[in-house]
Amino acid sequence: MEIAQLRKIGKRLRKEMFLHMEELRKAAPLGKGAGGDTTHPIDKKAEDIVIEEAEKLKLPLTIVSEECGVRDIRGGGVKLLLDPIDGSRNALSGIPLFSTSIAIVDGDTIGNTSLGYIINLISGDEFWAIKGGGSFMNGTTVKTQRDNAFKVLAYEAQTPKVDIPVIMPLISMFSRARCFGSTALDLAFLAQGAISLFVVPSHSRSFDFAAGYLITKEAGGIVTDLNGGEIEDIGISVKKTTSILASGNTELHKKALEVLCHRKRRN
Repeated sequence: MEIAQLRKIGKRLRKEMFLHMEELRKAAPLGKGAGGDTTHPIDKKAEDIVIEEAEKLKLPLTIVSEECGVRDIRGGGVKLLLDPIDGSRNALSGIPLFSTSIAIVDGDTIGNTSLGYIINLISGDEFWAIKGGGSFMNGTTVKTQRDNAFKVLAYEAQTPKVDIPVIMPLISMFSRARCFGSTALDLAFLAQGAISLFVVPSHSRSFDFAAGYLITKEAGGIVTDLNGGEIEDIGISVKKTTSILASGNTELHKKALEVLCHRKRRN
C-alpha cells in the first residue's frame, strides 16, 4: 500500500463527514465497539468509508479498528490499523479538533509499522510517514523540536483524578500545557515541532498511536512508555496495552523521565 492510496481515503473522509456532520452528531449511540468505548454513528460512518475504500484496493488486508474489531479482506494480510474518529467527544460536542488515523503494519507489532497517515478532519491538514523515508505535513518535511527547552506539553487524561497527579510534576515544568483530545493529532503536532512532549499516563490501544508513533519517530522524536520502556514489541490488538511518553528529542525525553522517576521515588 502507498501513501497516495491513504490520502485518497482521507479526501473522501473529509468531504463526506462534513456533508453528514450535523445528523451524525444528533444520532443516538450504537452500543459498544470492539475497543470497549461507545460507538457513535459518526465513528461508524468514518469506519465504513475507510473499509469501503480498502475493499476497492483489491489487496489482502486485515482491518483492525476501534469499532468493528478485526476484519479480513480477501483472506486477510497486511494489517490496516484504524481509529475512524480520534477525538470523538470533540466531534460530538462541536469542538473543531478531531482526526482519522490509519497505520499500515507489515507484521504483528508496533515496530512493524511501515506507513502512518493522520488527517485533521477540520483543517484538512495531512500528516504521514514512510518507514525510513521521513515525515511530512501536506507534502513538506517536518522535524521535531531540536532544542531542549520545556515549551509546550500536551497530554491525554482518560481519568483525570488518576492521571493528572501522575503527570503533574511534568506539567509544572512547562511554559504551557494543552489537552487537545486527539492522541493522533497530539503526536502529529509533536512531529512538526509545535509541542515539546506528549504524555498519556493510562494505557492506550495500538490503533490510537501506531500512525502517530511512526510519524514522530521519522521526524526525529522518541516514543516509549512512561517508564522509558520500548514499545516496538507491543502487539497489534484492540486491547489497551501501554502508556505513552513522546518527546521531540533524546535530551527532552531524558529530562522528562527523570522528573517522572523522581516523583515515583518520593511516593
